[in-house]
Amino acid sequence: MTDPFASTRRMFHIPDGVIYLDGNSLGPLPKAASARVAKTIEAEWGEMLIKGWNLAGWMDWPTRIGDRIGRLIGAAPGSVVMGDTLSIKVYQALASALELNPDRRVVLSDNGNFPTDLYMAQGLLTSLGKGYELKVVDPEDVEGSIDETVAAMMITEVDYRTGRLHDMKRLTQKAHSVGAIAIWDLAHSAGAIPVDLTGSDADFAVGCTYKYLNGGPGAPAFIYVAPKHADAVRPALSGWIGHESPFAFDLDYRPAKGVERMRVGTPPIVALAALDAALDAWDGVTMEAVRTRSIGLSERFIREVEARCPELELASPRDPQARGSQVSFRFHEGYAGMQALIAKGVIGDFRAPDIMRFGFTPLYLSEDDVVRAAEILGEIMRDRLWDTPEHKTRSKVT
Repeated sequence: MTDPFASTRRMFHIPDGVIYLDGNSLGPLPKAASARVAKTIEAEWGEMLIKGWNLAGWMDWPTRIGDRIGRLIGAAPGSVVMGDTLSIKVYQALASALELNPDRRVVLSDNGNFPTDLYMAQGLLTSLGKGYELKVVDPEDVEGSIDETVAAMMITEVDYRTGRLHDMKRLTQKAHSVGAIAIWDLAHSAGAIPVDLTGSDADFAVGCTYKYLNGGPGAPAFIYVAPKHADAVRPALSGWIGHESPFAFDLDYRPAKGVERMRVGTPPIVALAALDAALDAWDGVTMEAVRTRSIGLSERFIREVEARCPELELASPRDPQARGSQVSFRFHEGYAGMQALIAKGVIGDFRAPDIMRFGFTPLYLSEDDVVRAAEILGEIMRDRLWDTPEHKTRSKVT
């Protein structure tokens, strides 16, 4: 039987001797990205200079590449735009959502949300004053906490620690039933699981592109605005590039049409070139096929690890339909265990206080990879290879 992912594996550079299980934190280098970035730097920036904005079409890249990502997240053409960082996009989405619901003061989130989302919400609500409140509940309590006081529900679909998966459609329907706006963070969803923003009737969505989309460190984020809101939302960050006519140089801001108004600063062209090349890997792949294979890989990994490592406790949901494309185990020396594993060529990552985290990306991972990774992890646990001062010394990035 032909492996549908054999061709995509050849599209990525994985260093010799490495099994890479950290694509949920930073995707590996697509081989085509180097040449594409070189072309952008040398043939476009180098030869065209400032003419590249017109001759190479740089100004349109955020929308064109946004549509490529839109295909992977169930978004209509023209409803996704690239630029800035995920934190900026979270701020934009939440600020716009609150203006759509001016008579309410509660923003609902959960403690499985990535901290930066909560930080951005805290900062925005503090600036607004006026009695705004950020209500943070346990993930399983989100649905029961959606009521008529909620202005906006701001949820990360896949918990960054455990991989727990929220039901986007059900929670969005519940939010809408009480008049709340639904904002979804797709940082651990885009490129990992099938997403249907249109079918789920999501109002806003944001996400990064350096994880499962393999855009490179610091790759630009995206924002989705449902077409029904696109010409009504007011961007709180009224950037020059989001103006209706940037080169009219008006002193007063007029928002551009549709999602274009959510652009803020000058597009990061070199970074967008790398991302554009990375997205080529998705041209012949369906998210349904990715999901089926990622479940197979993660299920095999869980079986292999649990057979070899009784010290580790599964932190992710047992049901594969209830988690994203990652598996996490708890271990009281999780940081040291992960450093020992990395030293043996198997790269995952650690999340405080005790989570060893592994991502499963069929674009470049095989079943042999995950079995071998579990074997090496078993050796580390059996021989206590993690129990050294070197592996217990914390680095800045874990």
